[in-house]
Amino acid sequence: MANRWRGDVALTLDGKRCVARLTLGALAELEDGLGEASLMGLVERFEAARFSSRDVVALLGAALRGGGSEMSDTQVAAARIDGGPVAAAKAAAELLARAFVVPQ
Repeated sequence: MANRWRGDVALTLDGKRCVARLTLGALAELEDGLGEASLMGLVERFEAARFSSRDVVALLGAALRGGGSEMSDTQVAAARIDGGPVAAAKAAAELLARAFVVPQ
């Protein structure tokens, strides 16, 4: 079950419900893999709607692994995501928001 206070976001890939979470390790993986000087740069790209499909795949892949999945980015890119690319981008943005917002 997805726990939003822990930063979880639920996704359905190929008919299977998965939990994605941007752990510290997942964030470090993103920083290394996307060539962005900082994670805030990635956040700014999403806020300004200047992100690429590669950004979405990398972010979801890292977050799915952070949530316990063994999916590679290649598998994420090939998966059928319920809601399509728009839902995938929305989940990626939600993951970033939950990673950097302190619950009230």
